[in-house]
Amino acid sequence: MRKHNQEWWRGAVIYQVYPRSFMDSNQDGIGDLPGITAKIPYIANLNVDAIWLSPFFTSPMKDFGYDVSNYRDVDPIFGTLEDFDQLIAAAHQHNLKVIIDQVLSHTSDQHPWFKESRNSKTNSKADWYVWADPKADGSPPNNWLSIFGGSAWTWDSRRRQYYLHNFLSSQPDLNFHNSDVVQQLLNDVEFWLKRGVDGFRLDTANFYFHDDKLRDNPPSKKIVDGSIGVRPDNPYGYQQHIYDKTRPENLEFLQKLRTLLDRYPETTTVGEIGCDHSLKTMAMYTSEGNKLHMAYSFDLLTEQSSADFLQTTMENMEAALGDGWPCWSLGNHDVARVLSRWGITPKHAKAYMHFLLTQRGSICVYQGEELGLTEAELAFEELQDPYGITFWPQFKGRDGCRTPMPWQHDQHNAGFSDVKPWLPVPQEHYQHSVDQQQGQPDSMLKAYQDFLAWRKNQPALITGSIDYLAAPEGVLLYQRSHENQHLLVAINLNQQAVTIPLSQVTEAHVEVLPAPHCLGQLQQNTLKLDAFDTLIMMLN
Repeated sequence: MRKHNQEWWRGAVIYQVYPRSFMDSNQDGIGDLPGITAKIPYIANLNVDAIWLSPFFTSPMKDFGYDVSNYRDVDPIFGTLEDFDQLIAAAHQHNLKVIIDQVLSHTSDQHPWFKESRNSKTNSKADWYVWADPKADGSPPNNWLSIFGGSAWTWDSRRRQYYLHNFLSSQPDLNFHNSDVVQQLLNDVEFWLKRGVDGFRLDTANFYFHDDKLRDNPPSKKIVDGSIGVRPDNPYGYQQHIYDKTRPENLEFLQKLRTLLDRYPETTTVGEIGCDHSLKTMAMYTSEGNKLHMAYSFDLLTEQSSADFLQTTMENMEAALGDGWPCWSLGNHDVARVLSRWGITPKHAKAYMHFLLTQRGSICVYQGEELGLTEAELAFEELQDPYGITFWPQFKGRDGCRTPMPWQHDQHNAGFSDVKPWLPVPQEHYQHSVDQQQGQPDSMLKAYQDFLAWRKNQPALITGSIDYLAAPEGVLLYQRSHENQHLLVAINLNQQAVTIPLSQVTEAHVEVLPAPHCLGQLQQNTLKLDAFDTLIMMLN
C-alpha cells in the first residue's frame, strides 16, 4: 500500500539509476528497463525513497540519451513503453517513487522538429530552434561557447544560418521564446505524468532561455567552482555566462511547469543548476513554492572536500535559500566517483556518507556509491563519451563513473551481462560486488542500508532546520532540530583522533544516539572521535 504524502520529497533519499549500466536483461551488453525492474527489490532494500532514471527515451545516443529524438517513447535498446509501465508498477509496489529525466533545453538533431526546422525559414517549425544569421564576415552571431568545446553555434547550409547548441552540435537548443515550443514541452511532460511518474529531474534547468538580443558574454574574472563545464582546460570557464543561460525568463517557465505538476498530487521536480552563481540560482528557483520543488548544483561535485569547504558551502546555501529546498549529492553520472575524486578510503567514505545523509535537504545517491566504487581507469580506445574524447588526456570524460554495476564477483562481467558490455567492468570492482557485501556487517552496502533505515525515524534529519557550530579544524559540528527533537552531529574528517570538551559545544544535557556505523563516543563530558568517526547525540 502506497503512503500518501504531498511533500514526500522533502528530505527524501533518491537513488540515481543510469539505465545503460545497471542491469542487462536481454544480453546485448546494454542495461535496460526490464533489468531495472528485476533489481527493484535490491533498490527497495537500500531503504531509499525514490528512483531517478537517467534518460531512456528514443535517441541516436550521441550523448547517451541526453539527445532526445522522441519525448514520448522508449528507445528500443532500453525496451518499450510497456516495460516502463511494468517498472513503475513494480516500484510503486515497493513504496518507491519514480523520477525520470527530462531534457527540455535541447533535442537531438534527429528529432522531427529539427529536421523540419532546418529545411526552410518559413515552415511551421522554423522558429522552434535558435537560428541566427552570421556576422558580416561569416563568423558566428556572438561569442557563446559550447560546454563540449568550441563555439556554441554551428552553420547549417540548408537554412544558411547558424543554430545554437550549448552542448554537442547534434543537440540543437529549443527556442523557449516561442510559446508553441513551451506548450508542446508541457504536453510532453504531462504524457509521463499521466503514465504515473512521480516527478522529474530537469536536466540543465537554467539553460532553457537565451538572450533574444544575442549579446556577447563578458570575460570571466575568475574560474568559478560549482558551475557546469568549468575546468582550466575548457575555455567555457573564461566567460561570464549571463546571456546564454540563467535568464530571468526562466522563472516564468518554471512557474508554468509547477502549475502543471500541482494538478498531479504527490509529484515533484528537482532541477540541475550549473551556473556561475549556483547557490543564488538554487534559492531563486526553489523559492515561494511556485517554481521547482528542489534543486541541486555542482558545489559538492568538485574536488574540494575539506571540512571548512563543506561547512562554508552549507552555510552559504542556508544564508541564500530562504524558503527554498536543496538537494545534495556527492556524485552522479557526470563527475568522477567520490572515492577517487576526494582520495578517500571506504572507511573515510562512511564519514562522508554520514555528512551527506544528515544535511538539510533531499539527497541523491548515485548507483555504486553504496558499494564504495572507485573511478574506472579506461584506455582511450575504450572511451564512449564525446566529452572525454574531445578533451583527452587532460580530461578523460565521464565514462569512468558510468561502468556497469558489479552484481556478482564470480560471474562474467560481474553479473551485469553475459556478453561484452558497452563499457568494461573494472577488475577492482569485482571485489566490491553486491554479493560480496550483502549481509557483511562492516561493508559499505550494509552501512547505507542500516543508516538509511535508521534515518527514516529521525524527523530532525528529514525536515529539520540546521545550524553549524564552531568546531576544531577538520571537524563538522551541527545541530538538526524539528519540533521536540534536537540532534547534535559531530564528524571528524581528520586523519587523527580528536577530543572536544562538551562544554565547548553545548550546555544542554546530551544523550548518545546509537546511530548505525557511528563509532564516536561521549566519555566524561568529552566527545571522542577517531579518524573519520561520527557521533550523533540527542539534546534534552
